[in-house]
Amino acid sequence: MTPGNDAVIDALLAREGEIVERLNALLRIPTVGADPACAGAMQQARALLVSRLESFGLENVQLLDGGGEPAVYGEWLHAPGQPTYMIYGHYDVQPADPIDAWTSPPFEPTVRDGCLFARGASDVKGSTTIAIETVGQFLATEGACPVNIKIFLEGEEETGSPSLRAIVAKYRDLLRSDGVLSADGGRASRTVATVNTGARGNAKLEFSLCTASTDLHSGRYGGAVRNALHEMARLVATLHDDAGNVAVRDFDIDALPLTGRQREDTAAFPFDENAFFEDVGASPAGETGYTTRERITLRPALDVNGMWGGYTGSGSKTVIPAKAHAKLSVRVVAGQDPDRVIGAVRQHLEHHCPSGVTLTIDHIGGASPASTLAADSPMVAAAERVLLTQMGQRAIHVRLGASVPITAIFQEMLGIGTLMFGYNLPDEPVHAPDEFFRMESIGLGLKGWTLLLRELRGTAPR
Repeated sequence: MTPGNDAVIDALLAREGEIVERLNALLRIPTVGADPACAGAMQQARALLVSRLESFGLENVQLLDGGGEPAVYGEWLHAPGQPTYMIYGHYDVQPADPIDAWTSPPFEPTVRDGCLFARGASDVKGSTTIAIETVGQFLATEGACPVNIKIFLEGEEETGSPSLRAIVAKYRDLLRSDGVLSADGGRASRTVATVNTGARGNAKLEFSLCTASTDLHSGRYGGAVRNALHEMARLVATLHDDAGNVAVRDFDIDALPLTGRQREDTAAFPFDENAFFEDVGASPAGETGYTTRERITLRPALDVNGMWGGYTGSGSKTVIPAKAHAKLSVRVVAGQDPDRVIGAVRQHLEHHCPSGVTLTIDHIGGASPASTLAADSPMVAAAERVLLTQMGQRAIHVRLGASVPITAIFQEMLGIGTLMFGYNLPDEPVHAPDEFFRMESIGLGLKGWTLLLRELRGTAPR
């Protein structure tokens, strides 16, 4: 069946205005999971989503509680002999601060110049709404879906999915599926067909240095004792060489080599390197032997996220800081164990910390490995056929430089891969003021998700 004579697509497009209003209702709820003051809003959003899934005709609709913000679940399992796919989205959003930097209120959806502005519009309530509305329309129009469906809408993605492992462990049997279709993880380009086949993983570490029992008077002790901030600066500087290569021993020893297909696809993707740096007022640095695009998607990275210590208030205070602190993160790629990588960084810090300075590892954050969906996966093949229909192009395979916790966790705990099939775009400023979602993406996404579910009928995911 082609898009020109698809009753489900026709019905969805006829209801597009209604779907936008339903999206707006979700966008008006300030589901900032990181803010305890928004607990009531999180409950309100869950109630709305539960009601919506039930109205579509999904069964076993419930909340899955792992000790944090519950996930919303529903299922339709009446396609005998067909595979079962879990559709993933999330209902939580980033804080809207700074509020005064928004052109219109962040939780009052506003259309300007063909774009829907609101916090969460692009990340990821827009694409989530598209996915679940498509399932609802299949049931309304045809009384069935082409494949069995489980819907899982998380409430903690923007805070690092701290309860996700507990949810999966508790509801493992309920969540068993043949593959995951994620509304999160959008398109890499508006004009070039791309299929996302994975994402980097990450791990975090916080550490402190101590050089004295208390801050000291710089007139009385200056020039005679170690300064914690000076030592921190020297220690952090040992993490990279002058070109930007990571100098940590064995940092990338377990990283899988880039394949010819990966390098070809990365080179084929239109990427203006000069504009990439100019847009953010930055200059290039990083691992030698790789293009910028390869560095940010296919290779591991190590970055210091913050350093502080001493006096940082207004005016001056002539002290020698006794303590300094830093946070850092690593991005890991296929083949790498994030715990091993962060352990290598820790060993580096311990080895390079000078005598007379005390190093304390204050916190090691939860690690998430990279995720990879095989290039020959039936889910990838189905997405390629959809994009060929929609855009008339052979899709390029791309990877995300950022991390999407569910991809690695579902792979590790349930043994299933994730196809990221969102319709948001990289120039929609997620996590920043004036986030938006293109209105054209709504109709395009409704068509795409309908075609994808049809293409997946009869597949055998792996």
